[in-house]
Amino acid sequence: MPRILKRRETLLFAIIIVMIAGFSTRAAGFAEPGNLANIFNDTSILIILALAQMTVILTKSIDLSVAANLAFTGMAVAMLNAGYPDLPLIVLVITAIVMGAALGAINGYLVWALEIPPIVVTLGTLTIYRGMAFVLSGGAWVNAHQFTPEFLSVPRTPLLGLPVLAWIGIAIVLMMYFVLRYTRFGRSAYASGGNPVAAVYAGIDVGWTRFLAFVLSGALAGLCGYLWVSRYAVAYVDIANGFELDSVAACVIGGISIAGGVGSVAGTVLGALFLGVIKNALPVIGISPFTQMAISGTVIILAVVFNARRERNRGRIILRDQAAKEASIKEVAA
Repeated sequence: MPRILKRRETLLFAIIIVMIAGFSTRAAGFAEPGNLANIFNDTSILIILALAQMTVILTKSIDLSVAANLAFTGMAVAMLNAGYPDLPLIVLVITAIVMGAALGAINGYLVWALEIPPIVVTLGTLTIYRGMAFVLSGGAWVNAHQFTPEFLSVPRTPLLGLPVLAWIGIAIVLMMYFVLRYTRFGRSAYASGGNPVAAVYAGIDVGWTRFLAFVLSGALAGLCGYLWVSRYAVAYVDIANGFELDSVAACVIGGISIAGGVGSVAGTVLGALFLGVIKNALPVIGISPFTQMAISGTVIILAVVFNARRERNRGRIILRDQAAKEASIKEVAA
């Protein structure tokens, strides 16, 4: 049993179950399947965005522009739908993904070709993409009555007990698990973040891998742009404001190392669900928004401390094993 609890994902899953049980004592019906399905549906966009962030963090980078990317692509497809209602929905979705990937490619190129630190690049493009959304819309909103029924209804349509939005989230989780576990890009991403020097000697193009990670992150953010404006039936400049921090928090809580090369898709999903449960439960039990922010911040700090201690202990184990090997070699030589 203690060995099982040492696994980050198992421990986090157990904490989420305990939280749900605890909140259900304060809010009747909180643990009912219907409400849990709603929480998962509400968290699906954060799960997708956190997986986008995870891909970049694995390569020892960070993308602070994912929410701004979401805002710009969401505004763009919302205006396209309002201005050209005859455009098929699939065209709008593909447009959002391609636009998001292009914005991600800009980040990746600046990091790869110009060797600018990722935090500097994405902090700058965060502001640029938000500004582009304002210029595109002129600061105006696109409201529910301007959207076509199909644009709004597809992600909300129930399918086997869950809305299509939730099924899209599940599909992206499975896709990212396959990509990161079984493809060359996935192995390169872990290697590039875990030990860039060794990755170069192994024949991995670290810069190109980071570029692809930013492109994939941008494409997922673009998809989230459509899903967000469809889910909430509104598009404006400040949509998803601060959501980039939630995506980083989900990764950190889920055990993704900010130093790169460590983490899992399951951990990221559980980190996002952890935040989703908190964000849904605290208002229900009467916690003020300011206290909610304090609680979320405390959880993030504790997760960072936990990750740092785990990585430090791993390093000590490696050094201890190496010392033991050297001692045994000396004994054999003697």
